[in-house]
Order: sequence, then structure tokens, then C-alpha cells
Amino acid sequence: MSGGMRPPDRTIPTAPASARALSVAASLVWIPQAFVLAGAVAGVVEGRLAGMADVASAAGLFLLLAVLRAGLDAWSARIAAGFATREKRRLRRMIAETAAAWSPVDATRPAPGEIALLASDQVESLDPYLTRYGPARTRLMVVPLAIALVVAAVSWASALILLLAFPFIPLFTSLIGAEARDRSRAQLAEVGTFTGVLLDRLSGLTTIRLFGAVDRTAEAIADAGDRIRRRTMSVLALAFLSSAVIELFSSIAVALVAVWVGFTLLGWIGFGATLAPVDLATGLFVLFLAPDFFQPLRDFSAAYHDKAAADALDDRLEALVRPARAGIVGTGGRAPTGDAGPPPAVTVEGLTVAAPDGAVLVEGVSLDVAAGERVALFGPSGSGKSTVLAAIAGLVAPSAGTVRLGGAAVDAATADAARGRIAWVGQAPLALAGSLERNLTLIAPGDRAAMDRALAAARLDGLVARLPRGLRTPLGETGAGLSGGELRRLAVARALLADRPLILADEPTADLDAETAEAVRGALAAAAEGRTLIVATHDPALARRMDRVIRLEPRAAGNGIAPAGEDHRTAEKAGADGAAEVMRAADAGAPSRSGDAAVVAGSVAAGEGRA
Repeated sequence: MSGGMRPPDRTIPTAPASARALSVAASLVWIPQAFVLAGAVAGVVEGRLAGMADVASAAGLFLLLAVLRAGLDAWSARIAAGFATREKRRLRRMIAETAAAWSPVDATRPAPGEIALLASDQVESLDPYLTRYGPARTRLMVVPLAIALVVAAVSWASALILLLAFPFIPLFTSLIGAEARDRSRAQLAEVGTFTGVLLDRLSGLTTIRLFGAVDRTAEAIADAGDRIRRRTMSVLALAFLSSAVIELFSSIAVALVAVWVGFTLLGWIGFGATLAPVDLATGLFVLFLAPDFFQPLRDFSAAYHDKAAADALDDRLEALVRPARAGIVGTGGRAPTGDAGPPPAVTVEGLTVAAPDGAVLVEGVSLDVAAGERVALFGPSGSGKSTVLAAIAGLVAPSAGTVRLGGAAVDAATADAARGRIAWVGQAPLALAGSLERNLTLIAPGDRAAMDRALAAARLDGLVARLPRGLRTPLGETGAGLSGGELRRLAVARALLADRPLILADEPTADLDAETAEAVRGALAAAAEGRTLIVATHDPALARRMDRVIRLEPRAAGNGIAPAGEDHRTAEKAGADGAAEVMRAADAGAPSRSGDAAVVAGSVAAGEGRA
């Protein structure tokens, strides 16, 4: 199994060919419209269209062409809008599926706020690019050339004026557009970072208040908002500058064409006509076409800024979503419901886990856990305890080796079903903004009797009884309202209610005071009845409650399971010698978990932790 995920392809397509073709056709309809309008105006002025019937006939033809033009344009817009909706849905699905398949072991994952903003507002900002850029670019390639050819058939001088003015506009707008693209990228990155920081500050609002850092945090957020405002205004300033360049050169060119037509009609200029002398009708025809010669440039200029925003989003996708990252095993889909079966035996053979950059997290680990056995993975920081637990749950793909649950290998075909047999109890259990009951039944529903039994086994029944609203007591987004120990006991109760035959617990007593840690130990011991339990811990008191202690050594000392002579039975099975061995193991390792090779902060499918 691979230790890294294949990044999605880098591509944001433009509108389909049908939308582009219809858009071009709609623009070209103006040529016969202009011809009809010029002939009608000249006929009225010269007296050739004296009757109302002649005027009505010309007006009817003009309106018919206008309806055709509007219909083609609306048809093109409808196709482009449907394409944009599908493409945005595809991008959001790709982002969600890619992020869901990232391993919780990977500490380089982007912040949830950045991913949420990317999939919502920033993908939505693609709409103008998806609907306008492709048609505008195609019109730019076709329409000016068609109008120049038609004008040249009447007046080569007017066509020459238009063609000479044309190159200056893309030259200057491309220079401006390059700077606009760089500024758009910087602005989009600033917004993404600001959103992640804002969500982080909101989740830690209680801590900020306790340390009296409210004013400092508010100033930092205000400064970040002001930086975003300045970057946004700089992008808008360049957009207006680009429009000014187009209007300058197009106005000069149209004015020169008007001067030539006027002086020719007055007889002051005798050159520039192509096939026949210019009269009022043909002069008006050229004047009506001249502004539309530059209209595709105006449209493309606006769409080019949309492309700059799309390029900036593509860079964000490249930075956040497309890099190869450690992935989970399987699809991460919902585990099948139903009877999870008896407690499974767990076998790990030659497990090696490496990050996508080649860094080895654990190497050559092998262990056997019997069905219904309670085992502690014990070792100092950096020994890879959390990574081994994650590999057992299929939350990180091994680079080598095999994990088996109940004799069945945990691979891409079986991992989702295997996670349906696992409950996870981590240091930071997932808590949603909602009632205590909603958080208790987050994995699996249960009647009131089942919830009461789970709460009693997790030693939370006394707390619930003291709460005025009981199970209807609201909790905050990160479990605000419960202490760290109470939140972990809620995770144990959730695992009991889900009735999974295998429980994996990652440092469940870390950073807790003695009384709270003992309550968590008791809850875990109750949850382990009739189940297989594997716990990664630094806590010797928790290790003594297990049937067996397996020591892991840091990789610098030869990562792997300790020799067989150091696979220790605890005091409950082997008397005082086993307990003393556990205490000596504790003395050899640091009490902090900050240096663990990897920290699993995620959830087993329908299990515990942060996804």
C-alpha cells in the first residue's frame, strides 16, 4: 500500500465549444444589423424611405435580427452557466474527497478553515472565469477580424486605422494583467490565511480571555483585515487602469474613423474608399461597426482579470490540495452498519510507515494481540505509538508490512468495513455545537436505557445528574462546557454506545490531573470488558491495568517492538515484578507526548477524534 496520495490533475477548463460558438455568432449578427440600420437612416435622410411601410419593414428586420442576437447570446450564457455549475461541483467534490482521504497522522495538512474557504467562497469566485473567459477569448480571435474584413470592403483607410490601433491595447493590458495576476494571488493567499487564523482564534476564545489577550488578538485581526482591504483595492485599481487603456486607444481609433467618414462625405478627402465612393449609408455602416471592433477587447480585458483570479485559485489548489500527502487506507466512506462481530485479534507484521517526503515514522514493527486482550503500547516520545495505532485503524497507509483484524488484512478493499469495528478514544475527541445527547449519539443512536448504561460505565452519570438540563445541556463547538477529562469520558461512553469490538485509545490520560486521569482509567477499564483494547500511553498506572505491556523504542535506537524479554505482563497477571518493570519503563521515557513521531488527531470512520 502506498504511503502517499496521488495528487489530482492541475486543470481548470473554460466554457465548452458550443457556448463559445454561439457567443461568436451572436456578436457577428451585429454586422447585418448595422447594415440594416445604416440603410434605414440614410434612406430616411435622403428621402428613399418616405412611407411608413418602408420604415416599418426596416425596423422589423432590425428587431428580428436583435431577437436572434439576444437568443444566441442567452443560449450561450445558459450553456456556460450549466458548465460552471458542474465544474464548481466537480472541484468541490475533488477538494472534499482529497481532504477526507488525508491521513490524520499528517501534521502538514492545511487548516480546516483554509480548506472550507477554498471549497466555498474561493471556488465560487471562479464563476465569472468559467462563464465569460472562454467565449470572450474566442470572440477576440474571430469578431475583430470579421469586422475588419467587412470594413475593408467599404474603406481600406478605416480598416487600416482600426488595425493599427488594435495591437497597442493587448500590449498594455497584458503588462497590466501580469501585475494584476500577481496581486490576485497574493490577495487570495491573504484571505485564505486570514480565515484559518480567524477560525483558530474563535476556537480558542476562552483561552484568549483567560490570558487577557482579547485586545491584542482583536488588533491582530483588524490589522489582517486591513491588509486584505489594501490588497483588494490594489487589484481593483489595476482593473480600472486596464479599462482606461482600452477606452483611450479605442476612442482615438473610432474618432479617426469618424473624421475620415465625415471629411470624405464633405469631399475634403478623396482617398480611402475600396470598391465604390463612400455615401451616407456606407459611411454610417463603417461608423456603426467601428466601436464593435473593440468590444471583444473590452470583454476579454474584463475576463482576463477573471482568469487572474482563476490562476490564483489554481495556485491555492496546487499549494493546499494537490501535493502528495499521507493517505488513509480505503475511501474513508461510511462503515457498514450491523453486528460488528466478536472482539478481533490484531496482528501487525513488519509495519513500516513513511511520509511522502521519505521520512520514516516507524519501521519493522510486529506484534500480536489476542482477541479480547487489553494491551498497552508503552514507550518514550518518538517511538511511534500513535502511528502504530493509526496504522491498525487504517488511518495511515503502511509503506510496508501488513495489519490484520480477525485474520483479515486491512487493505483498500476492507479498510472501511474494518473501521466499522473500531472505536477511537483520542486526546481531543470530536465535539459538535449541540446538546450532550447529540454528541453522545454522534456515532450510533441509542435509547435512553443504553445511553444511561454507557454514561454509568464511563463514570459520567453523576455529572449528567448534576446538570440542570441533563442530556439536553448544550456544548460548544470544541466541547466547551466539559473539562478535558469529561470530554474523554464522553468519548469512552460514545464508544460503548457504538458497541465496537475493538477500542484504540491514544494517550487518553495525558495532561490530566490525578483524579481526572483515574476516572478516565476506570472508564476505559469498564469499556474494555468483552472487547479488545489497545492503548498508547506514557501512564504507568494505566499500563498496570492492562493484560500486557509492549514497549516500543524510538527509531534512533532501532525502532520496533522491544525484544521478547521486554514484552511485560503487568502486576495483575505477573505480580510485583511486572509492575516494577512498567515503572522502570516510565522512568526511561519522557512524560510529554509532544515529540511523538506522529499524532493522530483524526477519527476512525464512525469513531472518535477530529476528522
